[in-house]
Amino acid sequence: MLRKIRMGMIGGGRGAFIGGVHRMAAALDGEIELVCGAFSSDPERSRLSGADLYLDKSRIYDSYEQMILAEKNLPADIRMDLVAIVTPNHLHFAPSKLALENGFHVVCDKPLCFDLAEANDLVNIVNSKDQIFAMSHNYTGYPMVKQARAMIQNNEIGIIRRVVVSYPQGWLSTPLENIDQKQAAWRTDPTKAGIAGAMGDIGTHAHNLMEYITGLRVTHVCADVNKVVAGRLLDDDVNVLLKFDNKASGILTASQISAGEENDLTIKIYGENGGLQWSQMQPNTLIVKWLERSEQHYRTGVGDLYPSAVAATRLPAGHPEGYLEAFANVYKNVAKCIQAKLDGRKADLLYTDYPNVQDGLRGMQFVHKVIESGNSEEKWLAM
Repeated sequence: MLRKIRMGMIGGGRGAFIGGVHRMAAALDGEIELVCGAFSSDPERSRLSGADLYLDKSRIYDSYEQMILAEKNLPADIRMDLVAIVTPNHLHFAPSKLALENGFHVVCDKPLCFDLAEANDLVNIVNSKDQIFAMSHNYTGYPMVKQARAMIQNNEIGIIRRVVVSYPQGWLSTPLENIDQKQAAWRTDPTKAGIAGAMGDIGTHAHNLMEYITGLRVTHVCADVNKVVAGRLLDDDVNVLLKFDNKASGILTASQISAGEENDLTIKIYGENGGLQWSQMQPNTLIVKWLERSEQHYRTGVGDLYPSAVAATRLPAGHPEGYLEAFANVYKNVAKCIQAKLDGRKADLLYTDYPNVQDGLRGMQFVHKVIESGNSEEKWLAM
């Protein structure tokens, strides 16, 4: 029977950034409703946060353990179906594991886990269950990203030779972590963020985007890893040379000390016959540069686009669709797949296109190899 998918949230309470983004994205298409949450490790803050969201007091929990076990015991027509985990990195594994073991689907913020050991354990758990596990690599949700991917799958630019992806931000150009700025504090703390700073926070997005669009896999990395701001414990500026499984080469940069930059994730992909260029700051445009033809621009909602790009588009041409809409495409696809499970049928292949646990594992493997290379005299390391 068609109904909304019921979601619970772990983390994302007062003072958090990404929790609000997840809630807006999940609600955008009317497929998902928030019914419960454990919004903070502080029970009082969790209760206040749940009240801010007008939740039933009985569905606002003091801890994620309490929420998962209590929801499991509710009647099937009331309990949550899906858990969104929007906590710092060190609190991804345990809630994911408990949710899966108790029959709930999961959407987890990136990176997958605190470290590679946890990531491998979580992959084994997901593979042993029938639940959906999705990652919030939301940049894959843009229509023009999906258009670029489909063009490469259909060999329009020929064999890929070179990939360049850059993700510069400037918000950590000063030591914000020293003035108790919450977002800066945990992202620069090795006990919460893990082995990497900028690489784990935004480098994982850049890595995921290039593997998603190209269909290639990074096989070797050679990294220059820097801690630019004095006293900072984790990397804030990283440059990586890449080798791919088709012998193509590439470059990835991730920086949070590029003063003046906002969120300029940009990717350029060069094949035998032409190149593709897409930027998150101008997401409705995909630029195609042909070897022997005039430059071509694809626009969201205009012309003969691939079905995956059309399915990811909501508005008529000329109405900008951005970060929230791309994020919502991840949630929409997850909701459609959960609904198919509830109906006992296979989901449409268009809707199975969401980042999964294997993408999360790839991201963790990449982060660890980049940091290892940055700390090693032997610069080229195999993935």
